[in-house]
Amino acid sequence: MRALRVLGAALLTLGLAAAPAAADSSPSPGASGDDGAPTRAGTSFRTATEVGQGRTATARASTGDYLYWSFPADAGQRPTVRATVKLPESHAAETWQIDVYDGLRRRQACQYGAQTRTAGTDAPSVELECVLRTVRAWSEPWANDPLPGTYYVRLTALRLSTADLGQPVDAELRIGSKDMGGAAAVDGALSEPLVPGIATRDGSDEAKDDDSPTAVLAGLEPEDGWTSGWWSDRWAWTAAGGVLAALAGVAGYRLTRGSGRPPGVPPTA
Repeated sequence: MRALRVLGAALLTLGLAAAPAAADSSPSPGASGDDGAPTRAGTSFRTATEVGQGRTATARASTGDYLYWSFPADAGQRPTVRATVKLPESHAAETWQIDVYDGLRRRQACQYGAQTRTAGTDAPSVELECVLRTVRAWSEPWANDPLPGTYYVRLTALRLSTADLGQPVDAELRIGSKDMGGAAAVDGALSEPLVPGIATRDGSDEAKDDDSPTAVLAGLEPEDGWTSGWWSDRWAWTAAGGVLAALAGVAGYRLTRGSGRPPGVPPTA
């Protein structure tokens, strides 16, 4: 009974310690339409509009334009990109697609979701979704795993009639992510996140004097900084396993030790 009480107290302590840390590591969602949400989109990778996770970006464009946004994603997160395109009242069938690229501009495959959809004739809107793989803290150079840093979203129409080319559309982009916890943890980490302008971190005078937009570092990053989510439930499970192993050793010793001298054995002089 004493061993069970010690075990219960140890697990309760671990649970209280893990709860606030897990709550701090999860991204806080923002309400749609908050002040300061982007209302335009870029036209290339270099001019992509930055969008924070949990925010909703809007843009007004023309059918046939390429719309670009960027957002930060850290290790252990599984980002989800959702886009809604409000189409003109009258139009022919149109096919829309969202593509996601990492900081090295490598196209990342969607784990699941409707990445490409065709809107029928006179359909009011089309909705797209792309759930990426979990961002890894480290990967082999030859692998195409998603890594911490800036991610780019490209939204465009693939197939449309000539009559629909140039018609106005309204686009809405929502970025979110899920913290996958210790199950997605790997050994190793990048020295720097894959963000635009990473080469200017050397502090050279040329980088400091260059005021062009292409030389500026990405302005968005996770709320607690890059690779700040060092805590995961793997720590709790490891500590709990150590406590259980220690208690099992004590219980085994008590069972095998017996109650004392076997009956019938005379005491020593």
